[in-house]
Amino acid sequence: MIVAFVFIFGLFVGSFLNVVIFRLHRQESFIRGSSKCLFCGHKLYPQDLVPFFSFLYLRGRCRYCRERFSVQYPLVELATALAFVLIFVRLFGDFSPEFLTPLVILHLFNWWALAAFLVIIFVYDLKYYLILDSVVWPAIILALTANLVLGMLVWSLFTAMLVGGGFFFLQFVISQGRWIGGGDVRLGALMGAILGWPHILTALFIAYILGSVFSIFLLAGRKKGLKDKLPFGTFLALATFLTMLYGQILVDWYWSLFIF
Repeated sequence: MIVAFVFIFGLFVGSFLNVVIFRLHRQESFIRGSSKCLFCGHKLYPQDLVPFFSFLYLRGRCRYCRERFSVQYPLVELATALAFVLIFVRLFGDFSPEFLTPLVILHLFNWWALAAFLVIIFVYDLKYYLILDSVVWPAIILALTANLVLGMLVWSLFTAMLVGGGFFFLQFVISQGRWIGGGDVRLGALMGAILGWPHILTALFIAYILGSVFSIFLLAGRKKGLKDKLPFGTFLALATFLTMLYGQILVDWYWSLFIF
C-alpha cells in the first residue's frame, strides 16, 4: 500500500518536473501561472492534469484543440514515479514504522529531491544539449548540506567533487571546449557532492559504458555520425542515480567477476 502511495506521489512530482523543464527553456516562472495548452493556449483544468492518466484518457491530445502532446510528459512522470519507488525500497526494504527516524526520513527526502534534479538534468540535456547552472548549483548545495548532516565525511565529499569536476575541467581545457561544455564540469562536481569518494569513480565508469553502448547503436543505425554531439549529461545523470542507489552492490558484483 505504501509503495502505491509513493508511486502516485512520484507521478505528481514528475508532472511538476515537466512544467519546470518546459518553463526553464522558455525562461518563465514555474511557480506562478496556470498550466495551458502549448498549441491553442487554453487553460488546463485539474481533470486535464491528472499525471499519466489524463494523457491516457485523452489519448495524448489536448481536450480542446486535439493537438497531440509530446510523449515526454507521461515518460517523465513514470520515470520519476519509478525512481521514487526504487529509492523507497532501497532505503526501507520491508517497510516498518520503527525505521522512521529523523535521519532516515531526511535521507529519503534528500534522495527524492536529488532524483528530481537528476531527472531535470537528464531530460533537459537530452532535448536541448544544455546543463543549466540554475539546476546544478541548487542541487550541489542540497547534496552537500544533506550529506554532511547525514554524516558523510567532509574530505570524502570534497575529494569526490574535485575529482568529478576536475576530470571534466581537464577535458574542457585540453579540447578548448570542443569535447564537453562547462555544464559537464559543474555536473561532475554535483556527482561528487551526491556520491562522495570513491563512488564518483563508479558513476564515471558507468556513464562512459552507457554512453559508449548508446553511441554504438546510433552509429550502427546511422542516426549519428562520428563528429555529432551526444548529450553526455544525460548519461552522467543516469549513472549518478544508479550509483546513488546501487553503487556498492555494483562494485561488489564487478569484482566478483575476477574472483575464482
